[in-house]
Amino acid sequence: MVKKKDYTNGLPDPTPLIEDILAKYPRKVAKKRDKAMVINDPEKDQEIQANVRTIPGIITQRGCTYAGCKGVVLGPTRDIVNIVHGPIGCSFYAWLTRRNQTAPAEGEGNFIPYAFSTDMQDENIVFGGEVKLKEAIREAFELFHPRAIGVFSTCPVGLIGDDVHAVSREMKAELGINIFGFSCEGYRGVSQSAGHHIANNQVFSHLVGKNDKERIGKFQVNLLGEYNIGGDAFEIERLFEEAGITLISTFSGNSTTESMEYAHTADLNMVMCHRSINYIAEMMEEKYGIPWIKVNFVGATSAAKSLKKIAEYFDDAELTAKVDAIVEREMAKVEAVRLAVKPKVEGKLAMMFVGGSRAHHYQDLFEELGIRVVSAGYEFAHRDDYEGRKVIPNIKIDADTRNIEELTVTKTENPALWREDLVAKKADLEAKGYAFADYEGMMPQMKKNSLVIDDVNHWETEKLIEFYQPDVFCAGIKEKYVVQKFGVPLKQLHNYDAGGPYTCFDGAVNFYKEMQRMLDTKIWKLVDTPWKNEPEIVGSMTIEA
Repeated sequence: MVKKKDYTNGLPDPTPLIEDILAKYPRKVAKKRDKAMVINDPEKDQEIQANVRTIPGIITQRGCTYAGCKGVVLGPTRDIVNIVHGPIGCSFYAWLTRRNQTAPAEGEGNFIPYAFSTDMQDENIVFGGEVKLKEAIREAFELFHPRAIGVFSTCPVGLIGDDVHAVSREMKAELGINIFGFSCEGYRGVSQSAGHHIANNQVFSHLVGKNDKERIGKFQVNLLGEYNIGGDAFEIERLFEEAGITLISTFSGNSTTESMEYAHTADLNMVMCHRSINYIAEMMEEKYGIPWIKVNFVGATSAAKSLKKIAEYFDDAELTAKVDAIVEREMAKVEAVRLAVKPKVEGKLAMMFVGGSRAHHYQDLFEELGIRVVSAGYEFAHRDDYEGRKVIPNIKIDADTRNIEELTVTKTENPALWREDLVAKKADLEAKGYAFADYEGMMPQMKKNSLVIDDVNHWETEKLIEFYQPDVFCAGIKEKYVVQKFGVPLKQLHNYDAGGPYTCFDGAVNFYKEMQRMLDTKIWKLVDTPWKNEPEIVGSMTIEA
C-alpha cells in the first residue's frame, strides 16, 4: 500500500489533479468539465456548473427523470398503487432499491413491496399502450382497492405519445378514486432532479389541500425531503412524539396520500433534502402562508440544533423545556460513544458523491468524528445546493429547465385556509434574525482547498482516489465495487447497504460504530486492484472535438 499523505497542516492545492483529469478529455469536453470542478474557498463566492446535461460517453452516476419521480418522491408512500407505464425493466429498476421503510397501522394497506407495471411489449409501442394502461388500472383497483393510483410515464411512452393524463382522468371518473399521471419520461430532464420537480407539481396539484381536517395537535408540522431509508424517519418521529410535536405528513418517508391531503393544516414546513422537495415548500407558502425552514437531522449536533430551532419557532415554554431535556439526555449518550470511537478514526479522509443533500448533511457526522472530507459533490444538484439560495436569481434558465412545468400558484381563495397568523409570526421572527426559506449550500461548510465536483464520473473517481488516497468513499451502488477494488471501503449513502438508521442521536451512534467497523481495520490494506499488474491500454485524442 502507498503511504498515506499527511493533511494535518491543511489540504493540498488540487490544481495538478484537475489538470491531470482534464488532460485526457477532448478540448470541448475538458472546457465543460472544468466548470464543474471548484477548488473550494469558503471565504469567497464561487460559481460551479451544475444541472447541465451529462456528456455522452461519460460514465455518470446519475439516474433518470423517472427514477427521481417514482423511485424517490412517490416510492416511499404506502397507500398509493404506483403503476409504471412502460417496459418491465423500468418498474424493476425503481422497485425497493432504496430500502424505504414504512409502518402501516393494523389493517392498513401497504403497496410499497409490489411492482406494478403495464409491461409494454413491441406491439404496444407500435399501436399504442393506452388500452393496456386502462386494463392495468382496472385490474389494480379490483385486486387492491387503493385510495389512489399514480401512473408514471417512461421513455417509450413519451416517444409514442400515450396520454397518461387523459387516461387517468377517464379512469378516475370510472372508478371514483384519485388517479393522476406523471409525465416523467426518463429523458425529460438532465437527471433525476427533473423527476423530483415533476413529482412535486403533481403531488401539490392532486393531493395537498384536498382534506381540510380539524387540528389534531398544538404544534403541527410537515417534514419534507425525508424518505425513511433504513428507518431514518422513525428516529425523527420518535423524538417529535416525545416533545409533543405533531407530525402531520412526511414527504414522503413512512407516508400516506391521506396525510398529504391535509398537509396544508400544518403550522410549519421543515425541509431536509433541499433539492428534491423545496418546490412543495415554496408552493405551500405561496398558497397557504405556511413558512418553511431548512433542517438537518443527520448528525447529533445538527439534530439538536434543528429541534431547538423548531422550539424557537413555536416559542412555547413547555415545548422548549421538553426539547432541552431530550437534547441533554440524548447528547450525553451520544458523547460517550463518540469519545470512544473518535480516537480510532480521527484524521481519516472521506470523499462523498451522493444525491442532492446527503453529501452535505453527512459532513456533520464526519466532523463529529474528526474525519476530514477532502472532496464532495452531488449527482443531480443545482447551483443553489452548492452555493446557497442567494444565487437563485442569477441561475440561467435553459431549455432543459423550461421543459419542466412551472406551476402558477396563487393565494387560496378560502380565507379559512390562509394562515395570516403564520405570516405575522414569520415577519416577527425574521426581524429577530430567525432564518426562513434559507439554505447556505454545501460549499461554505467545506474546508479550503477541498475539491467540489458536480456529476463526477468513473474516470474522475479513479484519479481522485489516486490523489487523495481516502480511507472511505461514500456514494452509491454503481461505484461501490469499482472503488472497493482500489482497496477503499465504500459506504452507500443512497440506501445504506444493510445499515441505518443514521438520523438523530441513536442514528449518530449507529454511524459512529459503522465508521469504526469500516475504518479501524487492516483488511483493506490487503486489497490490491486486479489491474495493478496487468497491461493498461491507454489512448489519446488526436482530433479536437
